[in-house]
Amino acid sequence: MKIAGAVGAGLLVLGYAAIWGFARLDPALLARLWFLPGVGVLGATIANTSGTGGGVVFVPVFNALRDSGVMALDRTQVVAASFLIQCFGMSMGALRWSGGLHAQEPTTREIGLSDFWGVVAVVLAGALPVMLVTQRVAEFDPHDVLLGFKAFSLALGAGVVATTWTVNRTRPALTRVARGDFVMLAAIGLVGGFITALFSVGVGELVALYLFIRHYPVVLCAGAAVVISSVSCLAGAMFHILSGTVVWEVVALAAPGALVGGYFARPLALWLGAKRLKTIDGLWIMGSSLYLIALNV
Repeated sequence: MKIAGAVGAGLLVLGYAAIWGFARLDPALLARLWFLPGVGVLGATIANTSGTGGGVVFVPVFNALRDSGVMALDRTQVVAASFLIQCFGMSMGALRWSGGLHAQEPTTREIGLSDFWGVVAVVLAGALPVMLVTQRVAEFDPHDVLLGFKAFSLALGAGVVATTWTVNRTRPALTRVARGDFVMLAAIGLVGGFITALFSVGVGELVALYLFIRHYPVVLCAGAAVVISSVSCLAGAMFHILSGTVVWEVVALAAPGALVGGYFARPLALWLGAKRLKTIDGLWIMGSSLYLIALNV
């Protein structure tokens, strides 16, 4: 796994170097967007600590850029930028979560490797084809989909907080993924793939929240969700690259911060512990959902 981690890190470095080598970057715009590395750190830390989307961090930033006249991004460009930034941040987080699990002795793992990768495989088997098809044929109103998705996330976030301090407060975390949960996760993959195609986030958020409510260990809830989000973004980014909707100046500046946030997120999550992480995660999802709903009604 160490070799795989080194190869993955090397590919991230090469991918970032390719942006500077092949993209036509505007030096003046880069100078005006000097603060984006910090935004990348914040968004990636949130996303990789909890397993849920940090994309909501970028929404007020992009709104402020438009209102101040620095740069106006349409909805497609916002989604494209989020996809590309997450390719770096979530992939770094995926390497850290999976590498940390493999490095543990089998007797000390809170969840088995077969269950961890089984969850990842079951979700992606449905999410990837749905996402790729939706990107190319979808003619839905993203406004209505966003409101429905965030209303559902709001309920799930409340459920995470409630169950953490009631039914799950004292009982031990589950150590084997139940067959029924695999079935539910397969269904979540289908729904999450559709949502991710439209907003760049969704499938990881739904997986993490479901597993948190079911009371699985943090390494499965957050770690598997991060890996799923990483693969989804890597697969979905090509559509936006080929469509020419990526504002590369945004990615060039935010990606290094996202790499830093993705690297340090795992130890932060483990330091917080299950109860605090689940509580913070649930409150974050509730707060971000309310913010986006208020922004779009």
